[in-house]
Amino acid sequence: MSLLFATLAVLLVAIGILGAFLPGLPGAALVLAGLFWLAWLDGFQNLGFGLLAVLVVLTLLFHSIDPLATAFGAKKLGASRRAVVGAFLGTLIGLFFGIPGVVIGPFVGACVGEFTKGRAVREAAKAGVGTWLGMLVGMVIKLTLIFAMVGIGVVAFLF
Repeated sequence: MSLLFATLAVLLVAIGILGAFLPGLPGAALVLAGLFWLAWLDGFQNLGFGLLAVLVVLTLLFHSIDPLATAFGAKKLGASRRAVVGAFLGTLIGLFFGIPGVVIGPFVGACVGEFTKGRAVREAAKAGVGTWLGMLVGMVIKLTLIFAMVGIGVVAFLF
């Protein structure tokens, strides 16, 4: 039975890794839940409360990155708040179109957001690029945090 529970915990971690790529999927929270479950199954012998506290901090950082990185990228290239909202909505709609939708959706959404403010095509495209670059930087940071969390878990259990 404990092998089944351990397998489910590892599955949670694996699904959590996908959360670094897919918006709306609470990646770090799933990784944290899986690692906590493994620690609990192990009686907190390998992954203790100190490391779990570090994982909680990394989880909080992970979940604050998207809005911060997107807003930073958008503002750096002069995007409005509507562009940021448009990028978010474009990402959600893009999910229905697979990887191309997730890549193109934020750009299109940001441009549409700028158009609703009466901006010219050039300004809208600039805002779209800034928003998209911010989201891309956010994804890289989130990947780094997720793999740091997984790395802490692997090191804790193997060594």
